[in-house]
Amino acid sequence: VQLQASGGGYVQAGESLKLSCEYSGFAPDSYYMGWFHRAPGKEREGVSGISSSGDDTYYAESVKGRFTISRDFDKTTVYLQMNSLRQEDTGVYYCAVANPWTIVKREEEYEYEYWGQGTQVTVSS
Repeated sequence: VQLQASGGGYVQAGESLKLSCEYSGFAPDSYYMGWFHRAPGKEREGVSGISSSGDDTYYAESVKGRFTISRDFDKTTVYLQMNSLRQEDTGVYYCAVANPWTIVKREEEYEYEYWGQGTQVTVSS
């Protein structure tokens, strides 16, 4: 299983970024994909997640209405569209994969078995 996160960068507050997570090594219909955020000096926290069908999604309260998770079946990629970025969104973003038949707490790290390397997002005021 391989996960490759990309799309991070340096933006001004209020601007947008779109993160991508390309995956391989598992069947497209057999995963739950999550995005996590580690702010400087803080613990990694769940941001959003999506089921393999795309029917089930979740968002952390801090990003609801600003971030949108989606997937592209053909490109085996999951995206995180981040709009109206704030300074507190700064940090490293990771994508991760969990077993869709056993996952319970979608926002918890321990539910996820495979992780990408992370992509840095920096939002300046």
